[in-house]
Amino acid sequence: MKTYDVKTFNQKMRTRTKAFAVSVYTMLKGIRLDDLNRVVIRQLMKSASSVAANYSSATRGRSEAEYYSKLCIVVEECDETIFWLDFLVEVGVMTCNQAKDLQSEAEELLKIFSTIKKKLKIKRTSVN
Repeated sequence: MKTYDVKTFNQKMRTRTKAFAVSVYTMLKGIRLDDLNRVVIRQLMKSASSVAANYSSATRGRSEAEYYSKLCIVVEECDETIFWLDFLVEVGVMTCNQAKDLQSEAEELLKIFSTIKKKLKIKRTSVN
């Protein structure tokens, strides 16, 4: 297993989360919009891009508390992205094949950020 310093890890994750948002955008460009699915597709794009934007913001935080707060938002947005991907598959707007890689990446990101959040929470509660 590779180990990274915090700066390198943050840069890799900023790049990865942005690439994820771009992948969602690229996939959504190919979906035909109608009045019903437009709202849901917009929700997916907002949550996926929010993962990237909030992680970038978290890594530029002024304090550990600010980082933790932003990371909590990142976890929520990852979870929401997974929900909207599942929803779009279930209602037939996307196929399982279209969503598979995006779902996998969203779930992986959620695991990474949830683990970091959990460790930070333990660290923060043990200090107080």
